[in-house]
Amino acid sequence: MEFRLLGPFDARHQGQPVLVGSRRQERCLLAILLLHAGHGVTTARLIDLLWNGAAPPSARGTVHTYVGRLRTALQPYGPRIHTRHDGYVVEADEHRVDAREFVRLVEQTTGVGDPAERVRLHDEALALWRGPLLADMADDRLRDRIGGRLNELRLSTLEQWAESQLDMGGHERVATELMAPVQDHPERERLVAARMLALHRSGRQADALQLYRSAARALATGFGVDPGAGLRTLHDRVLRADPGLDRPPAPVYAVRVGEEWLPWNTSGHPALEFCNTYAGWRGPHLPGSDWLRSYATLAVWAGHMDLADDVSVARLLDQARQRPDAAAEALDEAREFRGNLYTCLTDPDDGRAFKAVAAVVEDAARASVFTRGEDGLARWLPSRTADLRLPVRAVARSAAELLADPRRFTIRSCPDESCGWLFLDRRGRRRWCSLATCGSKESARAACTAAGIA
Repeated sequence: MEFRLLGPFDARHQGQPVLVGSRRQERCLLAILLLHAGHGVTTARLIDLLWNGAAPPSARGTVHTYVGRLRTALQPYGPRIHTRHDGYVVEADEHRVDAREFVRLVEQTTGVGDPAERVRLHDEALALWRGPLLADMADDRLRDRIGGRLNELRLSTLEQWAESQLDMGGHERVATELMAPVQDHPERERLVAARMLALHRSGRQADALQLYRSAARALATGFGVDPGAGLRTLHDRVLRADPGLDRPPAPVYAVRVGEEWLPWNTSGHPALEFCNTYAGWRGPHLPGSDWLRSYATLAVWAGHMDLADDVSVARLLDQARQRPDAAAEALDEAREFRGNLYTCLTDPDDGRAFKAVAAVVEDAARASVFTRGEDGLARWLPSRTADLRLPVRAVARSAAELLADPRRFTIRSCPDESCGWLFLDRRGRRRWCSLATCGSKESARAACTAAGIA
């Protein structure tokens, strides 16, 4: 079964509503047990929560009755309410609960260095919230008592989401989506600061300053305090139009194309550029090291590498906005293809990787057209009628051409422990990638200098 508690209570089995005829207090009791799944809740605690300290003499018997009814109603679908000591427990592995899924996704972001991956996980986690916890059955007092930690985690996740978006240049989305949370929680100065910065970067300096004044009034009226030092400093920087606030810092070895950061072209072939990252593959995954952060980046990169024309890129960006789920699937496919292609290029004996690459190449061949460009030369290109997978197919065709070319035997991988970038070495003399693009360790720079190629 699936239980949704982050908003109005909803219980479903195979997509069909369940417990629709149950009493509000019965559903509230079940929700409390679900929030503590795997842990017992005493009858006394249930009574205290359900009647808020004003329980009637019959409360204990009423709780037993509620549990009996819930057991009967849930029996056909699997979840069981077990008696444990002087209370009850719902086992954690017999159902899906959105609150537990939310916590799992947030915990999964721990240690994730790539802002795009953090944003993806935070987006997925925050999308589970459809309103306040148990919006149709709990008052604010009960909500604070049973869900205070969840709400705190939601707000801190929203703060981290906003800061990651700002790191990636997503200021317009932050400015829009933080409007209501900032109004509801002016005491969350990280939220206020994130929206102020987003407004400033969107060319709305006056709105950013007005937001500061509104937050300052709310803090003084509701909490008797002034804004903290960080918020005051940001206000002063916005007031003087500090250019340092305008954009997030550029990644190392990156060039800005439109609204996207792309890596420098250094390897000598589009299929190799696709495989590389800002900071290489080896060693620990470094924050911000991956350029392939969003579908928009993938589409713009395909145009930048002449794998797709400007009309196709514009259409892809528009389709991605209209169909974000399909764009996310195409991006996942691109990342999987890149991993297989990197393995195929660095380990020619890996048959599994070659088969995975070949499957995408064959699909790309079926969706290609033979056309002549403005330079008078004919070439294979992905059909303009192709879907959001066009960039993946374009890269696949480029990879196929390289794998069928004798240059395939001149591909080298930078041996630095923190790198692994691929490059073509036709003369067979280079030991390291030409720009030390791993760049994360001074040892890499020193090694390249020693080889005379820095």
